[in-house]
Amino acid sequence: MQRLRGVLRAVLCGGIACAVGVCAAACTAPPPPLGSGSPTPSRPAAAARPTPATTATPVPAASATGTATPPPPAAPAVPPPPAGSGYPWHTDIAATTFWVGEIFDPGAEDGSQMLSTYDSQWFESYGGCDGVVDGDTCETEQRFAADGYFPRHMSPRENPFYLDLPFDDVNDPEAFAMRGSVIPWAGQPQYAGSVDDPDVSLMKNRWVQLRNGSRVCYGQIEDAGPGEYHDAAYVFGANDARPANTRYGGAGLDVSPALNGCLGFTELDGDSDRVDWAFVDDSAVPDGPWLRLVTTSGVQ
Repeated sequence: MQRLRGVLRAVLCGGIACAVGVCAAACTAPPPPLGSGSPTPSRPAAAARPTPATTATPVPAASATGTATPPPPAAPAVPPPPAGSGYPWHTDIAATTFWVGEIFDPGAEDGSQMLSTYDSQWFESYGGCDGVVDGDTCETEQRFAADGYFPRHMSPRENPFYLDLPFDDVNDPEAFAMRGSVIPWAGQPQYAGSVDDPDVSLMKNRWVQLRNGSRVCYGQIEDAGPGEYHDAAYVFGANDARPANTRYGGAGLDVSPALNGCLGFTELDGDSDRVDWAFVDDSAVPDGPWLRLVTTSGVQ
């Protein structure tokens, strides 16, 4: 989730986190070595699940009484893309909740939401703790439809409907190298000229449609993770591949408190909720509280 090696240490040791008592854990260890630039050790992107070979439908076998035994029901088909989007659905994906200002592991490179992989000053850019300051910590809070699922104890400067996906197209070398060939919109005029520019993300601020049962909400990508950072097979695959990540309940995305409330999650900060999601173009995002404040900032 970090944009640059060592930035987290700078933030934790000289910024807001010192006020919440986590400096010692973050600052006593030596800085991580410069290397690949990926927040976690590189591992191959998840392989797409093989498509079963087409076979003839078996003839039902007759029982001793002469009555045919019906074949088992077919597995449900992957649903079609959202109307007009052309982007495939990713179904039944474990989702966890994260929030700007959260520090869940001060000793880990990707253990703080004081910054994101796309914004080294995310806490300041957003406007502070996206929740409730409780003593030395920034805690999440329940969100309500009456407030448009906006935070109740602060006024955000950016869209509170945010999420991450495990493809860091700026700081992960593998993701950056392949982004021009795997990101579906990379060839569009507004992106084509920036594919080789490491200071431009093709992922930041893109819209995603999410659904949990009958609840449908929308959010913008503002970070990368959880756990993996170049999982192209899952993020962009058309065959509903499973996430490569095995941490945090095998989560395939993190969602903000606003999305947690909008989607009706059963836990404020757990890993038992599951969603379906798909990319969606800006023009296809319908009216809703997610359009009240849209994030437009670039990589910084």
